[in-house]
Amino acid sequence: MSMLSRIALALVIIGGLNWGLIGFFQFDLVASLFGGQDALLSRVVYGLVGLSALLCLGLLFKPDEEIETVTDRHSRFSNPNLGTEFGEEPDFRKERDAEKKKANRGMNDVE
Repeated sequence: MSMLSRIALALVIIGGLNWGLIGFFQFDLVASLFGGQDALLSRVVYGLVGLSALLCLGLLFKPDEEIETVTDRHSRFSNPNLGTEFGEEPDFRKERDAEKKKANRGMNDVE
C-alpha cells in the first residue's frame, strides 16, 4: 500500500470516528477543534476526508496483493508431481525375504 493510500485511509478513519461521535453524542470533533463547521480549516478537513473516501473507493476494488504473491509462488512450479504423495509405498518385505534366502543359501553351502 502506498503512502498516499495510507494517508487517505487514516483520514477516512478519522472521518468515520467523527461521524460516530456525531451520531451517538451529537458532538462534532472536527468543528470543535477548528472553530465550527463554517470555519475554513474545518471545511478543508471535511474536504480532505471526502477526497480520501474517493481514493479509498479504488482500494476497495483493487485486487489483494497477498493473493497475487501466492499465485506467483505457485507459478514457479509449473508441473508439480503430486502423484508421489499418494503413490504406493515400495514393498521392502520382498527385498528382505530375498536377502534371507541368499543368506540361508550361503549358510547351507558352508555346512
